[in-house]
Amino acid sequence: MSTDYQQAREALGARLRELRFTCPDGRLTGTQLAERLGAGWTKVKVSKLENGRQTATAEDLRAWADGTGQPGSYDDLLARLRGFESHIRSWRRQLAAGHRAVQDAATVEHERSRVLTIWENVLIPGMLQTPDYARHTFNRHADLMRSPRDTEDAVRARIQRQEGLYRPGRKYRIMVWEGAVRSLICPPAVLATQLHHLASAIGLDTVELGVIPFTASLKIWPGNSFWVYDERLAIVEDWHAELWLSDSDSVATYLRVWKTLSESAVYGSDAHNIINSARRALDPL
Repeated sequence: MSTDYQQAREALGARLRELRFTCPDGRLTGTQLAERLGAGWTKVKVSKLENGRQTATAEDLRAWADGTGQPGSYDDLLARLRGFESHIRSWRRQLAAGHRAVQDAATVEHERSRVLTIWENVLIPGMLQTPDYARHTFNRHADLMRSPRDTEDAVRARIQRQEGLYRPGRKYRIMVWEGAVRSLICPPAVLATQLHHLASAIGLDTVELGVIPFTASLKIWPGNSFWVYDERLAIVEDWHAELWLSDSDSVATYLRVWKTLSESAVYGSDAHNIINSARRALDPL
């Protein structure tokens, strides 16, 4: 569980405790509140909720607001709960020990998923990176974030995760903007090898690879990169943090964004042509 998530849960618990203490007809003990709330409630449950060791449900919050004689507090409590569905995982905290831990967290979600829906606007997706390309991206990010360098461990973890590309029953719906195949975030020779590797993925039966050309007419602008795991989790990258979004509305929004962008993408031989054109531009002779 992320530190940010736990802090939010503890803050909700503190608010619940405040409501118990300020009950209009007098301060309640945990036992008294549990008795007032009825079946399913115990002193232990009250304590866990107040100390951030258990996540409340919307029904729990409704009962708490009514049981403490403050039904008007329910909307605020519910808004706090909904905040749990957007886990802000700051890069500063995630990278305190380097990139390997971030890769391991991603691997857990990969193993749980059967369909990954991926959008990248300026980078080759990690699932299709070569070791050299991955090495350059990790080093540049570590420099930016001033985080410890554990580059080789991170590269190994990322490359090992690519074994999923060859497992039956998996599906990778990957889409990139043309900028991703032309961005020189590594030496030209490294990018040339990376593009050759990217093109080879088009023939895999587990991969659906689309490229949106610079010249395509777009129905929506190519915004932040994101990954959607099945239909249960969207991870969105920004400069300060990753957002882990698990509420159904947010996940559905990112799937709609992907679908809208995909209407401007090309696949198969047309995608090959864009990738090959980018390779030729690296060595016009």
